[in-house]
Amino acid sequence: MPATISSLAELEALYGLPAEASILKESRRIMPEYRAFIEAAPFVALATRGPEGLDCSPRGDGPGFVRVQDDRTLLMPDRRGNNRIDSLRNIVRDPHVALLFLIPGVGETIRVNGRAVISVDPALLEGFAVDDKGPKSVIAITVETIFFQCARAILRSELWNPQNHVPREALPSAGQILASLSGRRFDGEAYDKALPERQRTTLY
Repeated sequence: MPATISSLAELEALYGLPAEASILKESRRIMPEYRAFIEAAPFVALATRGPEGLDCSPRGDGPGFVRVQDDRTLLMPDRRGNNRIDSLRNIVRDPHVALLFLIPGVGETIRVNGRAVISVDPALLEGFAVDDKGPKSVIAITVETIFFQCARAILRSELWNPQNHVPREALPSAGQILASLSGRRFDGEAYDKALPERQRTTLY
């Protein structure tokens, strides 16, 4: 790749200094204003790292599913999934995590960097139960930095514009992807047929 940046000096010369607001917005604690965003967010991307590399996992539930325990601590239930547990494997070996909170209709996002541990405390799990079904674990995150990201990326992408929603049938289905990756040994059609009911009955 030609004309690449190979030093911080080159990078900083290209972009210049950040605006005052870009520095001022960063905090080491969860201020009430940031708490309001977190409690309104039904979706967060969780980034982790481990010996095999990086991972970024989508997490979602009702608004406020990531709980603010205090001004330095977040609690996130690990709901049912595919049991790959890529994020959890990484946290066990490297506690560094990053989170990006999104709120439908809102341009600003909230970014968190911190360290995580995995708790299986029975009382904590019970407190996150839905329909009498608790998570297998709760990820407890100690916040090191938190700040808002301005709305430019959301505005450019028109992420919340319903006119830009892509019909699901316009893209390959999960079954089609699995069939292709398995050389057609996997019954993708049967997988797609069973998927909606399986997802409905295994949300929690």
